[in-house]
Amino acid sequence: MRKTASVEIYTDGACSGNPGPGGWGAILRHREREKEISGTDEYTTNQRMELQAAIEALKALKTECSVKLYSDSAYLINAFQRGWLDKWRQNGWLNFKKEPIENQDLWKQLLELTRRHQVEWIKVEGHADNDLNNRCDRLARDAIKSIKAD
Repeated sequence: MRKTASVEIYTDGACSGNPGPGGWGAILRHREREKEISGTDEYTTNQRMELQAAIEALKALKTECSVKLYSDSAYLINAFQRGWLDKWRQNGWLNFKKEPIENQDLWKQLLELTRRHQVEWIKVEGHADNDLNNRCDRLARDAIKSIKAD
């Protein structure tokens, strides 16, 4: 049995206006190595950027990994920790009001990625004293500035 690498990932998403120009940032850590990634969307929502940050970080992993993914997004973390995704899938991607779940495209991508990796979803306090979360926030906000500069 092959041993999987242990990776810590911190993610954050941001939006200037909601909806509006958005950015996401992530920091991947394995042993002493660290990698920052970020990206943008010209017109999006904060929720989508939170999900996109997790997607892009998991996609950046080259092999199957054991991941601790930290986010300040209750939307993202609770969907996994509280079983919301399982309920949504069982209900045909409808919420309790029988309305379509928002961001299904991104949720489906995340579910596919979690089949490849073992992911522990960990909620952190946003805009607090977590240096890595704050760095991700800066990455996301700097990404938005790159859209506005164009």
